[in-house]
Amino acid sequence: MRDTRESRLLLVLLIAVAFALITVDIRGGEDSPVDGARQAAATVFGPIEDGVSAAVDPVGNAVSAIRDSGERHDRLAELEKENAALKAKLGSDDRKSSRLKQLDKMLKIAGEGQYGIKGAEVIAIGAAQGFSWTITIDVGADDGIKRDMTVLNGDGLVGRVTTVGPNTATVLLANDPDFTVGTRMEASDELGFASGQGDRPLRVELLNGKAEIKKGDRLVTFGSQADKPFVPGVPVGVVSRVDPSGGDLTRILYVTPYVSFTKLDVIGVVVQAPKKDPRDTVLPAKPKPTPTPTVTVTVTPSANAPVDGEIQQEQ
Repeated sequence: MRDTRESRLLLVLLIAVAFALITVDIRGGEDSPVDGARQAAATVFGPIEDGVSAAVDPVGNAVSAIRDSGERHDRLAELEKENAALKAKLGSDDRKSSRLKQLDKMLKIAGEGQYGIKGAEVIAIGAAQGFSWTITIDVGADDGIKRDMTVLNGDGLVGRVTTVGPNTATVLLANDPDFTVGTRMEASDELGFASGQGDRPLRVELLNGKAEIKKGDRLVTFGSQADKPFVPGVPVGVVSRVDPSGGDLTRILYVTPYVSFTKLDVIGVVVQAPKKDPRDTVLPAKPKPTPTPTVTVTVTPSANAPVDGEIQQEQ
């Protein structure tokens, strides 16, 4: 084709059409109107690609044979392969050990609280589902998972199930700003509502503005009607700050959650609530205070030192 004004105009038109088709295809996703044409092209050109690949493979094999020739090189390659396999095995074993510890802690909580749980693994984090603090787990409706079930791990409350698919489910984490859970203070039974604040401590609003609360006090879930979305007694966190009451009807606390939301791996979905409220029995044992060492100093008076009430005379 000669370089004429008409040929250049035709080229520009073809490029414009190509960009338009690409745009339509991207926006259409799986329902793209050009999907049929793409599949047809794959059907036509697939065998050709396989044939080309088969034709090129001998060349690639020859290059590989030249590159790997020699007994010394073969031995080095074998050692590198063995080392890579060993590193992979060690990494796998380390992760397996960590997961077993997580599972043991979770089963202990489930046993103490009498929660029937379905174990699961975290397979995705919230970036794929918007900007919320969420995770995706590898169990779903086929495993008996339903919306508004409590999710926990070996440390305490993780969140609640919000969306359920056949084999996966989405969990809204307790530190999400849209998350709220009823809480109960250990021992005093003061009730409140905890809300997520992202990577900051949970904000708890106590219903009693005159409640006597101090740093270090602990909270558990209060539980919901029919145990959905929350079962009672799941550890929530420890009070890290208490705002002055100021005569308000409610009181604001800030609570450090037990769960590290950036390190979630093995979790459990509560598929069966306990027959009775476990109260505070699921809370971890309080750390024992470290005794402060004391030193006793014994002073022996000098022979020439005056006794109390006695004036020493000059010699």
